[in-house]
Amino acid sequence: MRELCNIDNRLLEFFNGSDLSTIDTLAVTLTSGVLWIPLYMSLLYVVIKNNDTMSQILLSVGCALLCVMITACVGELIVKPLVGRLRPCNDPLVKLDIDIVRGVCPKSFSFFSSHAANTFGLAIFFSCLVRSRLLTYALVAWSFVNCWTRLYLGVHYFSDVICGLLFGGLTGYFIYLLYRRAYQRMSARTSCGCAGGYTSSGYAVTDVDLIINVLAFTLCFSVIRALMQ
Repeated sequence: MRELCNIDNRLLEFFNGSDLSTIDTLAVTLTSGVLWIPLYMSLLYVVIKNNDTMSQILLSVGCALLCVMITACVGELIVKPLVGRLRPCNDPLVKLDIDIVRGVCPKSFSFFSSHAANTFGLAIFFSCLVRSRLLTYALVAWSFVNCWTRLYLGVHYFSDVICGLLFGGLTGYFIYLLYRRAYQRMSARTSCGCAGGYTSSGYAVTDVDLIINVLAFTLCFSVIRALMQ
């Protein structure tokens, strides 16, 4: 167990901090949930545009919200209080050995990472829903970027992030299975019959491109903002 803890600490030190205030600003910006509102809005827009009925739209949106609620509530209300692991930035045995950005150190417990669970859960759910390889790569990368910020800022250990990813991924896939069963009951259409321009689940490729463009623009905005500080 002690060896595992040492490995966890070494991995944290590898990803944590730098001597560049620009990178500090970038990490703080990227870890903010507010930054990703355009991405969430683009996902909502694509769901509304590519579903035929209000019941189908509500099912898709409801499942996405359920995914976030499960990952957030299980992590924040059950696992973190039970485990009671201090965040690295709050642990007196660790915080002196890592770089901490001033003002970024929540008082809540560390295990597991809600950022990792929430973002990866959504990434897996929407990847299964839309069935676009390019979108899958983009959303998984988005989740990993959020995970990196948590390590860089010293608010989570590497094991917190890995366990968050595992729980989030399993939750996202399980919610998708529930979605598929409910969708098949309310609609006879199970796949897209279009020859081209659509994914196998019936989502327009141009709408997938919209999501990726919004994601890319948000990342560019974050980099420019960090460089201007």
